[in-house]
Amino acid sequence: YPSGNLAIITTRERDQLTCIVQEDELRTLKIRALFQSDGRSTCYYPNGDEWINMNIQGGQYLDQAGNRVRRWMWPNLSPEPHVPLSPIFISLNHHVGVRILAQDKIIVSFLAMGRQAKFNMGTPMQVSPGSQLPPPARLGEDELLLLAFRVRILQLFDRMRGCLNFPSSEQWNKMQPPMYLMTQAVKILELCMAADISDELRSSIKAIVNA
Repeated sequence: YPSGNLAIITTRERDQLTCIVQEDELRTLKIRALFQSDGRSTCYYPNGDEWINMNIQGGQYLDQAGNRVRRWMWPNLSPEPHVPLSPIFISLNHHVGVRILAQDKIIVSFLAMGRQAKFNMGTPMQVSPGSQLPPPARLGEDELLLLAFRVRILQLFDRMRGCLNFPSSEQWNKMQPPMYLMTQAVKILELCMAADISDELRSSIKAIVNA
């Protein structure tokens, strides 16, 4: 961002490509969107609530109250009746936008200071009619809370190391958390979406990992 804060991160682990969009904030690790090359993607409202969720079968669009506004299926990829996608465009903030045109055309665009960068995170998938998706991993409330607090403690330790390395400077406060902590925070948020837990607990876990 023009502020110097990190806006978009792309990582690759074996054949898996991940794109993470962060909010333009200095002290928080607030994730606004996550896109993965296996077809799973999620966008979040500024308060952390789910906005858009997609997988290899289709997606859904939620309003800020959690009500489903729109639902669609990708063509020829689901045994259910095909519900076509009407193009979607959302602005995550003043600099980052997401345009969903098709399964293989999900564009993340970044615009600042008269320059633009685009990332196509769409993924064409081939799924046979008889195939089934594996069930998502589900954890209980205690396990999710423990994972969230573990990440939070590691985040605090990382800040302490930065303070010790730069005791007379404010530069440590501008340092981004290690990539493995950011990845773990994203995975915990994904597990929360798949788990059968209350909205209150889900919000509490989001607040812990994004603090």
